[in-house]
This record gives sequence, structure tokens and C-alpha cells, in this order.
Amino acid sequence: MRERLSHGSLVLAPGVYDALTALLAEQAGFEALYLSGASIAYTRLGRPDIGLVTASEVADTLQNIRERVSAPIIVDADTGFGNALNVARTVRQFERAGASVIQLEDQATPKRCGHLDGKALVTASEMAGKIRAALDARTKALIMARTDAIAVEGLDAAVERAERYLEAGADVLFIEAPRSTDEMRAVTARFGNRVPMLANMVEGGKTPLVDAKGLEALGYRIAIFPGGLARCLAFAAQEYFASLKRDGTTAALRDRMLDFEGLNRLIGTPEMLQLGKRYET
Repeated sequence: MRERLSHGSLVLAPGVYDALTALLAEQAGFEALYLSGASIAYTRLGRPDIGLVTASEVADTLQNIRERVSAPIIVDADTGFGNALNVARTVRQFERAGASVIQLEDQATPKRCGHLDGKALVTASEMAGKIRAALDARTKALIMARTDAIAVEGLDAAVERAERYLEAGADVLFIEAPRSTDEMRAVTARFGNRVPMLANMVEGGKTPLVDAKGLEALGYRIAIFPGGLARCLAFAAQEYFASLKRDGTTAALRDRMLDFEGLNRLIGTPEMLQLGKRYET
């Protein structure tokens, strides 16, 4: 991932939340994936992104994904799940599970989605200490520092915090939830030539939706669409369940789903069964 970011063009990383969605994204040709903590909360817990997901749940999900795909994975590590010592443990755990980039944020516990109101922050000094702990613990993963300060303290404070985090050694910066393209341009003008910057595209969130070409033109090097897939599948699932309840059959949706054989081809069932024959007596 470090080498890819050195090329300069934007990396577009869709949000995934399990091995199947990661496989689908890799098959679609994406060169990096984003393991979204929010999407894990939505799909694994059926709950909002308000700090309910644990480090072990993320690591377990990540390990299953890494076993299935080879693409670089950016992992949402929330606040690091505690203080600087917890951060170091989280980084080691996530690296073992296959993380390529580990994202840490400066929210206080309990954290919440970056596009929800009511966030609170730890001090910039505490966050800088967490970044240093992450750097000491990592072997090769990149460490991404995220600040949620725009919503709490304003743009100028967010920029100052980002400076502190860059000084602490962060490899990538993520200034969450700018409220206009002018704010997006302001932060990339300040940092874009010094460090890769990430843009977070949330449908219905606080930041304007900009396509990949537009984000690259603004100076971003990574763009994530973290929860779009979960929202899309939730919409489709509502339609599916409504149709099944109404009709008592899936016939009306057959042309919009994979059949049994189609799904098995997608996930590699024939190849696995053939592999198993190597070990039969």
C-alpha cells in the first residue's frame, strides 16, 4: 500500500464487512478495500456505529477477509479500543490478521460515526501518544490518523490537530466530515503535498459527495465509500422480504439474484471440491 500511494493517483477503496463482500469487491477490480467498523456494527450487530464493536470482532472479521482476498485492506480501528497501550495491542492484533493500513481516530469513548452529531474528543496530546504507540507496535502496516475535530472544534482546530498527528509520525491523514468542497480544498492545500489524505464519502452525510476524479483533483490520495454497500444491500433486502411476504415466492426477483449454481461459481465451490479430491484415499 505504501508503494501504491507513492504513485500519486487516487486509490478508490469500497467499504466491505465480511469475506463475501470483500471477494465481490476484489472480483470487481478494486485495488484496495476498506473494512468499515460502521458496516460491521450494521451487519454483525444490527446496531448503529456508536462504539459497540470490539477489537476482537474486527480482528475476527479481518482474518476471514484476509484468508479470502489478497488486496490491501484499510482497517477502521476506531479509537484503538482504549489508551495507548490498548492501541499497541490492537495494532499488533490487526497486523497479524492482515491489515495493510490501520486507522485511528481522536474521539473519546464511546465513539460514534463521524457523520453523527454529539461527538467528543480526547486531547491532541493523548492522540499523538496513541499514534506513537501504534508506530512502535507496527511492523509494516501504515498508520492513519483521523481527526473528528471539525464537528466539535471547527476547521482551524482540526487542521492544528492534524499537524500534531503528522508530527507524531502518522503515515496518512483523515480529516473527517468537511462540510463543503471549500473545506475539502483547504485541508488538501495544507497537507496534500506532504502526506496522503483520505476522503470519506457517506451518502446523506455531512460531506458533499464527489466522484473519484473530482476527489483526485482536490488533492486526495484515497477515497472510501465505507457504508454504501450496507445501505444498498439493506435497501435490496427490504424489497426482497416485502416481495417474499407478499407473494410467498421469490419468482418476481429471480432475474435480480444469483441462482444456486451462480453463487457457487462465484465463491469457488467447484474448485474447492476438486481440491478436496486430492486428499481422498
